[in-house]
Amino acid sequence: MTADDIDEAARRISGVVAATPLQYCERLSAATGARVYLKREDLQIVRSYKIRGAYNLMAQLSAEELAVGVVTASAGNHAQGVAFACRSMKVNGRIYVPANTPKQKRDRIRVHGGEFVELIVTGDTFDAAAEAAAADVVRTGATMVPPFDDERTVAGQGTIAAEIVEQLGSAPDTVVMPVGGGGCIAGISAYLRERSPSTALVGVEPSGAASMTAALVAGGPVTLSDIDPFVDGAAVRRIGDVPYAALQYLGAQVVSHASLPLVTAPAFPRSDETAGPFLMTQIDEGAICTAMLELYQNEGVIAEPAGALSVAALQQISVAPGSTVVCLISGGNNDVSRYGEILERSLVHLGLKHYFLVDFPQEPGALRRFLDEVLGPDDDITLFEYVKRNNRETGAALVGVELGVATGLSALLERMRSSRLTVEQLEPGSPAYRYLT
Repeated sequence: MTADDIDEAARRISGVVAATPLQYCERLSAATGARVYLKREDLQIVRSYKIRGAYNLMAQLSAEELAVGVVTASAGNHAQGVAFACRSMKVNGRIYVPANTPKQKRDRIRVHGGEFVELIVTGDTFDAAAEAAAADVVRTGATMVPPFDDERTVAGQGTIAAEIVEQLGSAPDTVVMPVGGGGCIAGISAYLRERSPSTALVGVEPSGAASMTAALVAGGPVTLSDIDPFVDGAAVRRIGDVPYAALQYLGAQVVSHASLPLVTAPAFPRSDETAGPFLMTQIDEGAICTAMLELYQNEGVIAEPAGALSVAALQQISVAPGSTVVCLISGGNNDVSRYGEILERSLVHLGLKHYFLVDFPQEPGALRRFLDEVLGPDDDITLFEYVKRNNRETGAALVGVELGVATGLSALLERMRSSRLTVEQLEPGSPAYRYLT
């Protein structure tokens, strides 16, 4: 794939796909010392960049391929792009999504597709939905519209890069992108490596579904045995063959957050062909939730978990002062019912939320002593579950505590040790903690 292919895709989808804003972010610029811009793909008509690849692919299908109908699998965003294209082009489509696809995304798929789309919910992950879609194609002869593992899809997503360069009037020094199936990062990186080779590229995966990282380490796509589906827009067990080949060819390197080097690149236009760094890293789901909440509270941006990946990564990378950094907000299809879990994960990540099993003596005043002697003045009980047991001297209670400051944990634990109570802290990742959250 070449930059010319991506420019051609841009012309093909022009008039259908919106040119989304590139917004300067004062808060993130002050925090990093760089000039940070947000590429607002959450403001597409389908609230994600996926319409670019879906429409670019479908616009190139033959009359015969369209006549038999199209089939796709998606975690929700690509599905909306395909649904929009189906209604625009008057093509029938069947769309497979996993059960963890938020209701908001399912509803929007139906709205965008109207009478031309049938929505089928199957399996617990994107990969299960993809298997069902592939079986449909074999059974019916319909035309597959891959969400990321096709050069036409990748070229469509790459139009984001062309648009960024046009809007800035030059290429940025650094671009930070979320990675799910890999189509978006493959398209953007292919364009910038050709047109602006010194631009630093940073791909970010959720730590619970780092399939591109696994592929680059293993030397080829591998299927992850287990993933955390929370970042639904990027929770893919196996990276696409086409995106993997692109990133391997372009020299992507896997790094941990502890070893991320300074990301710096000279201003564009450039006289040399020295390639800037191309880094792949991962970030904790709790940090993603914190970034989502901060985007909402400060910039009024409603980002879905995958949409906040690039901003969350800014806390892990160092960028050159005064350099130009673009973070891709890839989507904003977030169900409001998820915000309880988002807030919970953020508080745990920040060290403010903790859970304990407390063995209370079954006597009057035991809880009052806990409140007076153990809990700090700025701490709050957010959960208390207790069942009184007859004929026992003590009874265990599940207690959730939100601290005023994260540094207050050591003092809280010391007060617990000094009390007459038997206390067990539930550690994140333990079976009991996973059951609780």
